[in-house]
Amino acid sequence: MKITVIGTGYVGLVTGTCLAEVGNDVLCLDVDPRKIETLNAGGIPIFEPGLEAMVQRNVAVGRLAFTTDIEAAVHFGDIQFIAVGTPPDEDGSADLQYVVAAARNIGRHMNTFKLVVDKSTVPVGTADRVKAALAEELQKRGVSIEYCVASNPEFLKEGAAVDDFMKPDRIVIGTESEKATQLLRNLYAPFQRNHDRLVVMDIRSAELTKYAANAMLATRISFMNELAVLAEKLGADIEQVRHGIGSDPRIGYHFLYAGCGYGGSCFPKDVQALRRTAEENGVPLRVLDAVEAANEAQKSVLVRKLVARFGKNLAGRHFAFWGLAFKPNTDDMREAPSRTMMEALWDMGATISAYDPAAMEETCRIYGNRKDLTFAETPMDALKAADALLIVTEWKEFRSPNFATMHALLNSPVIFDGRNLYEPETMKQNGFEYFPIGRRA
Repeated sequence: MKITVIGTGYVGLVTGTCLAEVGNDVLCLDVDPRKIETLNAGGIPIFEPGLEAMVQRNVAVGRLAFTTDIEAAVHFGDIQFIAVGTPPDEDGSADLQYVVAAARNIGRHMNTFKLVVDKSTVPVGTADRVKAALAEELQKRGVSIEYCVASNPEFLKEGAAVDDFMKPDRIVIGTESEKATQLLRNLYAPFQRNHDRLVVMDIRSAELTKYAANAMLATRISFMNELAVLAEKLGADIEQVRHGIGSDPRIGYHFLYAGCGYGGSCFPKDVQALRRTAEENGVPLRVLDAVEAANEAQKSVLVRKLVARFGKNLAGRHFAFWGLAFKPNTDDMREAPSRTMMEALWDMGATISAYDPAAMEETCRIYGNRKDLTFAETPMDALKAADALLIVTEWKEFRSPNFATMHALLNSPVIFDGRNLYEPETMKQNGFEYFPIGRRA
């Protein structure tokens, strides 16, 4: 099949590349010439394990190409995926200007049948706006050309996006026509040879499904984070509680880890957008109000522990950070808990030395050159002369460090662990003051 993907961010680039990997001819469009220059030069504008090699491989054999030419992109693909950003508007709702603009461009230039697929995470009713934009542009041209609109929300985890696309748990599509259903069924056939993973529903239900999934996962995280705070007060251990409730098959173990809050491009934005949609329709989602509030509070949990240990005046104090990205295997700093923590410590006069395998460049781009922020080449380098270590992101390389070396490098052997990487008893035996989340230290 010939496919156009509009947008080369996390969703668009992964979608286009994986579709090319199974034999489709794919043209990816982006209006940012810098992104296209990077891609045409053999690089990728994001960090995603395994993606760069797959891009290069498919470009080399001619199945994958990149362009800024909107008209050429519209003419190329029988299926047009819209995978542009939907950033939060001032009121928390999803900003659909880029989705609607993409639909208008398709309507302005299409000369043959097009299946237009919303791949971006969009509120319920977006497909109606896409159809209206297409119809309006065709009417302006005075032409009648057949088209279909479908919803096909992505369920890709940053850091594992390639595997998630190539080996999906489910493929949700929302359609109103058998033609669109069959085209998407054919398109996704290579990804579900083992058994049928296609979940077909109406468009509005598909649009809501994506928001509902992310809101449910965010709810589990915030629930465990609040329980962890309570566990500390009661002298219980949240890890033991996790095992106890996770063994119930109705609950399961996924997304039950207590930590220092969620971030990224999806959960914060999608929870806000779903709440806004509910408000507009007169249905308050009180659970999600609490989820969001709990998460914002949890981002400061390590800072509260640190202040209890060192006081509010941190002038002259220096702290090490292990991890900056909102999760491992990505460089994404959007809504990252590390940002809340660093800004709080700076406000109290502290300086920071940080290490992250992927996100230091992005952090530097956000904050610029600051005297109170330096970046270390290795995790151990970050610890030199630090009064304490804050573990913010659970990268694999932090799981089994040399504790003796850590003890020697730190000014004081104090660790605030926002991801509960270590056993409290082990840390005690190694001579550390250890402050995990929800565990008996």
